[in-house]
Amino acid sequence: MKGQEWYQAEDVAEAYDDKRFSQGGRLINDREKEAVLDAVAPVEDKKMLEIACGTGRFTAMLAERGADIVGLDISAAMLQQGRERAQAAGVDDQLEYLRGDAARLPFPDNHFDTVVAMRFFHLMDEPEAFIQEMRRVASEQIFFDTFNRKSARSLYTWALPMGSRLYSRKEVSRLLNGADLKLANAEHDWVFPYGFYRELPNALASGFRKLDTAIGRTPAGRPLASVSYWDTRV
Repeated sequence: MKGQEWYQAEDVAEAYDDKRFSQGGRLINDREKEAVLDAVAPVEDKKMLEIACGTGRFTAMLAERGADIVGLDISAAMLQQGRERAQAAGVDDQLEYLRGDAARLPFPDNHFDTVVAMRFFHLMDEPEAFIQEMRRVASEQIFFDTFNRKSARSLYTWALPMGSRLYSRKEVSRLLNGADLKLANAEHDWVFPYGFYRELPNALASGFRKLDTAIGRTPAGRPLASVSYWDTRV
């Protein structure tokens, strides 16, 4: 896994949300939550797993809406941030956080209705094994995102401390076919990369987001999109 030591550092975990989801990063957080909810709702009483849950922003959100959810991450420091988030939201008794390896999930086959993995596949050197393991424990649905090759993301990915794997649509199709997953829906977004938005005040970023969305609706939008959201069925 790329940048494993960086990702597990305590100082990285403590600053993770503020660095990525303040200023213009709030737009990213809102869009990602929207994408997850659009794909997996309704979630009440649904048995769910979030892989690479990090600081638990999706795990807590889904627990608030009634999901029976487990958040799994390799970083103890990230999980501690998640537990504090869940406690602040009043849902710490409605979810479970586990430290574990996504390549060897500690659950039986078909244990969850839905498995979610956001900000995960760009860290994978060999994604085939991970998606197979996700497929093993999911009985109905897997939802995940990827960063896209030949997009603006490629302009700065070399500078990231944890590296970043970028995907073509053909590569994603091969992953799905190899795991025997059926694509139910896909959305492609963010012509301007995430790093651009994080450097801008929220008000200024909102203006660029309107332009970004307008470009995304044109024929050029899909090939220029930095991020894709993949909703699949078992």
